[in-house]
Amino acid sequence: MSSFRPLMMICAALAAALFAGSARADLGALARVSDESRIVEADGGAELVLDLSQPVPWRVFLLDAPRRAVIDLSEVVWPETMLLGALAVEDLRMGVFQPGWSRMVIDLAAPHIVAEAEMATGAADGTTRLRIRFAESDADTFAARAGTPDDARFRLAPRKSAPASEGDGRLHVMLDPGHGGIDPGAEAGGLVEADLMLTFARELREVLLRSGEFRVSMTRDGDAFVPLETRISLAREAGADVFLSLHADALPRDAGQASGATIYTLSEDASDLASQRLAERHDQSDLLAGVDLTGQGDEIALVLMEIARRETEPRTARLAEGLVAGLRGAEVAMNSRPRRSAGFSVLKAPDIPSVLIEIGFLSSAKDRENLARAEWRNSAAGGIRDALRAWAAEEARRAALLRP
Repeated sequence: MSSFRPLMMICAALAAALFAGSARADLGALARVSDESRIVEADGGAELVLDLSQPVPWRVFLLDAPRRAVIDLSEVVWPETMLLGALAVEDLRMGVFQPGWSRMVIDLAAPHIVAEAEMATGAADGTTRLRIRFAESDADTFAARAGTPDDARFRLAPRKSAPASEGDGRLHVMLDPGHGGIDPGAEAGGLVEADLMLTFARELREVLLRSGEFRVSMTRDGDAFVPLETRISLAREAGADVFLSLHADALPRDAGQASGATIYTLSEDASDLASQRLAERHDQSDLLAGVDLTGQGDEIALVLMEIARRETEPRTARLAEGLVAGLRGAEVAMNSRPRRSAGFSVLKAPDIPSVLIEIGFLSSAKDRENLARAEWRNSAAGGIRDALRAWAAEEARRAALLRP
């Protein structure tokens, strides 16, 4: 009898939820597990390989009587079939464990412990691989390693470090031109946000590179649709130090009028109605990146989120304040309330200071006039460069004070 047994998994409910509505629903798409994922023989044990469309929080733990391995992930879309070809594994089950979280349960034919477990983002397109190797063991060792879900540690794929050849002290900036492809963003006065932000991102990249102080990557360098969470994945894969998402939105009519540059940072609650409306337009679902909150209540989840962000959050706040100062120094017109916050999914990388810059609003005739002028955009790019330069120097000074 063949040791390769396809398992049919029903994910119609997830698929219906994912594809319901317009194409914009894809902006908040769940991570997908590739149908190339598998469990195979490996070094006398078994190896689970899950290929995902993006990194997600995850954990693995063992349970005894009966012997099982459990893998929890932030909610994913499972494949319809998965290759199962390891004698150490009797069966497996996959599905939604609780709202927002998915679970795979592997029934073990004999005692096998977790020998290796790693999630890595290793492709330029942000795709991710979770690899868990199970090694043969004995009953006593297995029982000692087994535990409850509360004993399992929460994990996230590590952010890639810059290659040694690039570790030259330059700040690595990831520029994220908003929208693109099937999502053109705001349109007004003959201007299209996706096109305008791509132009501005390219101009900003040149300004940064000419200074010699920065390395620059971009989430897109053409008219392409890039899901929000993939933008975060690309920043982490590149080993970026800073993530700048560039936009020029148009406010909905019920959110009032706005003009001038505005700097947004992440918060669970929007600072005002306009910020809330913008976040709703940007994000069709809420990505909670960086912390595995499986099995936790809302209050504990919020505490865990605060712990995960305790280092990055103040650095992000200093970056946002610096950007306000830098743009003002470049005589770029600022919004009357230039520092705001909202729950933008694209800002939810826990380990990279991330801000969203509304360089202007296409719903404002004055801003449209400015945005259409290359000279004005160059001044804005210079202000952002000066802000990043000052922020990097300040962060280096703070880091030096913390060294023993």
